[in-house]
Amino acid sequence: MNVKIELNNYGVKRIRQGNPLIQVEDLKKKIAIVPMEWVTFIDSKKQYVATGYLGKQNKGFGWVIDQSKRAIDDEFLVEKFAQAIQKRQPFFADESTTAFRLFNGEGDGLGGVTVDYYADYLVISWYNETIYHLKDSIVNSLLAAFPNAKGTVEKIRFKSDQKESKWLAGEKPQEPLLVLENGVSYAVYLDEGYMTGIFLDQKEVRGRLTEGLAAGQSVLNMFSYTGAFSVAAAYGGAVETTSVDLAQRSLPKTQEQFQVNGLPLDQQKIVVMDTFEYFRYAKRKGFKYDLIILDPPSFARNKKKTFSVAKDYGRLIEDSVEILTNEGMIIASTNAANLPVKKFQQSIEAALESKHVRYRLVETYRLPADFPASDFEESNYLKVLFYEIKK
Repeated sequence: MNVKIELNNYGVKRIRQGNPLIQVEDLKKKIAIVPMEWVTFIDSKKQYVATGYLGKQNKGFGWVIDQSKRAIDDEFLVEKFAQAIQKRQPFFADESTTAFRLFNGEGDGLGGVTVDYYADYLVISWYNETIYHLKDSIVNSLLAAFPNAKGTVEKIRFKSDQKESKWLAGEKPQEPLLVLENGVSYAVYLDEGYMTGIFLDQKEVRGRLTEGLAAGQSVLNMFSYTGAFSVAAAYGGAVETTSVDLAQRSLPKTQEQFQVNGLPLDQQKIVVMDTFEYFRYAKRKGFKYDLIILDPPSFARNKKKTFSVAKDYGRLIEDSVEILTNEGMIIASTNAANLPVKKFQQSIEAALESKHVRYRLVETYRLPADFPASDFEESNYLKVLFYEIKK
């Protein structure tokens, strides 16, 4: 490792303040060809600042890995993975949960790669080309630190000609693989494109539903994907659930999630429809819900229009109020990393005020303990706000 990359004073300052994310504007000179190896970052006096790598991804242009002049070799990487696994011991000890994040990129000291644990199987996600190029050493180190893995699959989450998901090592499980979270079963498919069937960062929110937040209530789950929130609510005593998603596959996938928990489908509605169209339809029909869950993608496009959290979340809130019971709750969630929690809260409350309702923020959730964030705002991307609303 002898490639040296000079940073400007601003870049050096950001690293010394604890931010591990390298941005293009931190570099002294524009990089024509990104080095596919670990590099040394230096200051204007050619003095050592940190060790890491450059690799373009949606968050930035590279990551700081170490500031102690240690070589980033297999021993270093095994140590990183072992430390992360040690921190997750409470999760391994919890028999009611068998799926969680084992290694969370920059939050565990190696930006650009995450590892999820699904009942003894590992799912590795690569977020830029450079870290993927270094994968042999990383995978070997991971499996040295966690030799009990039955099998390993990888997801390529950057622009590439390669297949987005492929099996790396070990046996393939019989699918669906059933995992537990808060005692609820979820059917997952480890090698079906980017998604597995459940977003593990929402475990605490689903936990609140499982333990009875929605007991005796009618629940509307918008952008429902495979219906995980709906299943948690039904398991926790919801009288009925309605799951709405535009994707055709959401219907069989959601039915399956209810079935693996032995929950009757006759109390669950699953609707394949655009969210905003469903709001209009529900209002026309006079439907009312006690609890509405809003967890849209940060950005989505269908044939007719585009949706972005930053621009359109207020509309979701306004439309939800129209079909909420007189004393209801909205769970407002986003994973938009570039939207600060304060702005997210302001956009929700501005929409509520425009509807002239009384509201109270009663609970807030960020990333759970198995998703440690690093010391910059975008790293702690998840924001979930529970609002009690009285009309």
